[in-house]
Amino acid sequence: MRSRNEEQAIALAAVFQAATLVEQLAREGDVPPSTTEPLLRSIFKQNPERFDDIYGPASSQLNIGLKQLQIVVGRDPAGIKPEVTGYALSLLHLERKLRKNSDMMSTLGEGIQQAARQADHFSVGHENTIAALAGLYQQTLSNLSFRIRVKGNPSYLQNHHTANKVRALLLAGIRAAILWRQVGGRRFQMLVGRKRYLHACEQLLQEPQHHNH
Repeated sequence: MRSRNEEQAIALAAVFQAATLVEQLAREGDVPPSTTEPLLRSIFKQNPERFDDIYGPASSQLNIGLKQLQIVVGRDPAGIKPEVTGYALSLLHLERKLRKNSDMMSTLGEGIQQAARQADHFSVGHENTIAALAGLYQQTLSNLSFRIRVKGNPSYLQNHHTANKVRALLLAGIRAAILWRQVGGRRFQMLVGRKRYLHACEQLLQEPQHHNH
């Protein structure tokens, strides 16, 4: 069983991983599929039996996010990336807006079920699945009064496939933000609970990088 601190750290690490990958995509035009797929898969895991089924082994699947969260809560000035932190906080803010919109929540739920059929037919990382998730983000979250503005290299951001990946990752970030709130995460904890998160990140990063069967 995971402690509540660990669950919150995992969910928040997923938010930060999504934010990190969005920033990297916007700047470099590509990210390794091994870093995006755990996040994309999590969108389809709406009713997992165990918390760890959502992302798999956090030390490997959310390594980037855990390290970035560790940097932020540890206030390591050398490692903090303002854009990444900005995207992560924006995702948490967007989730709060979404929560007040029950119609949009329903539309998202239905859209995720449809996209799941694409994922089953092709694969989670297939461009058709990513396009379905990106379209769902555009149809829903892009219409809220608060929008996340991604900055980067225009030639990458104007590329259809890259733009779809960015939107799909933002949707995965929202999934993580919802999860964080479900396990008791609140904004003020990022300030007052920094040491708890730091400790949880350290513990999680030391875990074996595979499931124990």
